[in-house]
Parts: sequence; C-alpha cells; structure tokens
Amino acid sequence: MCYRELLMFVLFKLIYMDKRDKTILTIRTTVLSPVSRVWHFFTHPHHIVRWNAASDDWHCPQAANDLRIGGHCVYRMESRNGEYAFDFGGEYTDVQPNKFIAFVLGDGRRVEVNFEAKGDSTIVTEQFEAESMNPEDMQLAGWQAILNNFAAYTERTRGDNPIHFEIMIAATPEKVEQLMLADKTYREWTAIFNPGSFYEGGWEEGAEIRFVGIGEDGVKEGMIGHIAIHKPQQYVSIAYDGMILKGQDHFTGADVEALKNAREEYRFVARDGQTLLVVDLDDPGPYADYFAETWPKAMEKLKEICER
Repeated sequence: MCYRELLMFVLFKLIYMDKRDKTILTIRTTVLSPVSRVWHFFTHPHHIVRWNAASDDWHCPQAANDLRIGGHCVYRMESRNGEYAFDFGGEYTDVQPNKFIAFVLGDGRRVEVNFEAKGDSTIVTEQFEAESMNPEDMQLAGWQAILNNFAAYTERTRGDNPIHFEIMIAATPEKVEQLMLADKTYREWTAIFNPGSFYEGGWEEGAEIRFVGIGEDGVKEGMIGHIAIHKPQQYVSIAYDGMILKGQDHFTGADVEALKNAREEYRFVARDGQTLLVVDLDDPGPYADYFAETWPKAMEKLKEICER
C-alpha cells in the first residue's frame, strides 16, 4: 500500500468508522426524590449551574437550556482557578418530560438520559458515546462524578426554587473576597439586612460560623452553620445547621428543620480584570421576597466598598 492510499485509509477510519463504531458507556444513580423534581433539577439552568461539575475544582458559571426537539443546551465549564474553560452542549433529538432526553453533542456523539420513577425515588441512567482522546475508565469516572454530584445536590436542596444573584465588581477576586468576609466590611455591607449584623466564627473549611443580628429587644437572632467548602478567591459554600432564637441556640424544631442543610454559596469569577460575584441560596421559602429585595442592595453596597 502506497503512502497516499495509507493516508486515505486512515482518514476513512477516522471520519467514517469512528462514527459508526463508538463505544457506548453507561452510568447510573438513584436519587431519593420523585421523578418530577429530579427532572426539574436536571433540566433547569438555575439548578444546573449548582451541580454540573465533577469536583470542587470546577464549576459551571453559566447554563442555557432550550428543552425541546431541535433546541440546544450550552453549559460553560471552568476550572475555579480560571486556567481552563470550555463550552459543553448539544442539540436535542428527543424530549419526553419526566422520562427521557436524547441529544447530539457538538462533536457528533450521542447522549441519552432515562428517568425511571420508583415511588419517591428516581433511577437516572445516562448512556453516551465514548470519545477517543481519553481512556474510557476516565470518561466513566468523570461523567459518574457529575451525576453523583447532581444526586447529592437534589437530595440536600430544600424546596424547588433556589434564588440567584450576580454583580460585576471592578476589583480582583482576592480583594472582593477579602472585603466581603472581613469583619469590619462584612458588618458594613450586611447592615442592609440588619443594622447590627455581624458573624462569629471563621471561614475555613469545617469551621462553625454564626450569622447574628440584634433584634429590637436587644436579643441575638440568627443562623448557625458551618463552612462546607472554601476555595480561597473562588468559592465558599455554607451549610446551615441551626438557628439562634431569642438568644438561644436551637438545632431541632419546625423552624430549624425548614432550614437545616440549606446552602448559601458565593462564587468569585475573574472576568477581564474584574470579578463576577455570584450568590446562590437554596429555596428560602417564606423569605423569598425579602431576600429578592435585600440581597441586590447588599451586593451593591459591597461593590461600592470594593471599588471606592
């Protein structure tokens, strides 16, 4: 076989045979939540940005999802240190609400997702065509890690409607985080929520932290949590454990159960010499309107502090 014929043979294998003979890989998880909720959390952008990562070193700062046949999904994947980024997406070829999704990725590979209702649980099965750049076991591990992250997020998230805020600040992530969390400036920007707001504890991973306000009667009120994740200048995730009511710590009771395990998360994303500050909160229930009004004002105050 001459060189030209060999080259044509290789090109034929790459272009045609690879498309026909791709290996199908399968991953699966059981989510302890009804299928309608699992479907909503899997397909809605304001949830996707909170679970779509294989590890804490990566995140999904943006997501768009036109969930219909012929519609497109596009997810922005970035390493938290800003070194790596890429867009992941495709075009839907089949959408059956609460049951099945199929789409074709930009490189032509097919993906199918099946949702199987099992009472108050849901089995989610993904099948995808392997690519040729990375070992199959590495691809399985990465996709499975994302699916596991989705299951954990869905199971721990309170309510169905988390809230999301973001603001661009003309300062570095290092400066924004430092001024957001430092005691003196924290008191300044959180005065929007309560004129006497402050925190007790620390921001290192695993540390207990208490967010305190002084009521009209001069008694402490607030929330008790711990720092679940802290990637300096990138990401902070706070998990709530209890409440301070009339100056006393409470870790049980109806009010506490409505809050327990809820998350509040801050992301610091470098953007052309500035910082996109993103704040996400699990569904705040009856406090949704209050936070919808106060968080944007508090973030504007923080922006002022960082830029002055």
